[in-house]
Amino acid sequence: MTSTPRFAGRRALNQPPGARRRSSDGARRASFFALLLALALVAAACGDGDDGDEAAAGGATTTEVLRIGAIPDQEPERLQRTYGLLSDYLGDELDVTVEYVPVTDYQGAVSAFRVGDLDAVWFGGLTGVQARLEVEGAEAIAQRDIDERFTSVFIASIDAGIDPIDDVAGLEALIGRSFTFGSESSTSGRLMPQSFLADAGVDPQADFEGNPGFSGSHDATIELVQAGTYEVGALNSQVWDDRVTEGVVDTDRVVEVFRTPTYFDYHWVARPELDQRFGDGFTDRLTGALTALDADDAGQAEILDLFGAGSFIVTESGNYAAIEAAGRDAGLIR
Repeated sequence: MTSTPRFAGRRALNQPPGARRRSSDGARRASFFALLLALALVAAACGDGDDGDEAAAGGATTTEVLRIGAIPDQEPERLQRTYGLLSDYLGDELDVTVEYVPVTDYQGAVSAFRVGDLDAVWFGGLTGVQARLEVEGAEAIAQRDIDERFTSVFIASIDAGIDPIDDVAGLEALIGRSFTFGSESSTSGRLMPQSFLADAGVDPQADFEGNPGFSGSHDATIELVQAGTYEVGALNSQVWDDRVTEGVVDTDRVVEVFRTPTYFDYHWVARPELDQRFGDGFTDRLTGALTALDADDAGQAEILDLFGAGSFIVTESGNYAAIEAAGRDAGLIR
């Protein structure tokens, strides 16, 4: 019978040093991969929980940004200050990141809203109607206290020698004069002045000296008439009043000759999917934040002052039916 060597078991345990290292390295690698697998499973579980929370919150995520915009009806520096302050206020009130995105012209604001690059926009009456008609479910949500009885003014160069006009019919006195509107899509600087001119029997394409101009903004209209480039211009009454108060207007060179009847004008319009992106009730919260601006608070008073308003109030899309009708009559809404 063959006997087992006395030290055979010890030789099996006492392997060469290289073999022991290979065995140890393999064990460490196995442990490392097991740890990675465990971490991946934990991360996946946490991710599933976050998705559920987001779904419960209406799809809101921490990376969502509320992008606001406005028609460029005033000087860019003033717009940047106004909407920069408003963005900070809304961000604090709504607990979201708010970004002001400037646009170059009125139709650019409508286009950006239509494609979703802007979530809420401060429109004039006409552009607000145009935007809502292009985005199903979009709604007017808020306006300034002054926007339910808004007016335009007709201004004239002193050298034109135009007497004050008492009523809409008196606008016929502008026949034969050189004339500029503001933006082609401006409610207060083009649509409503053109509508009142039509009521007076004045056709801008036939009755002015040359074709009417389009300055692009209310401030530019003041500058052009003040410089004598045009004898007469039409613009937003709030901008005119503010610039006169600020001393920007040289009243020895340009004066107001007529103030129109009232109409609804500027308003905020919100896209329909905001509640889905930011949580149920977000559109109402946005409206609430705007209407909560308080003239007794110094910081908020500055925002209201830049808007030329005492407060913001709730509005609804139906308030702009007359603007839509005027826009269709003028061929500006199809």
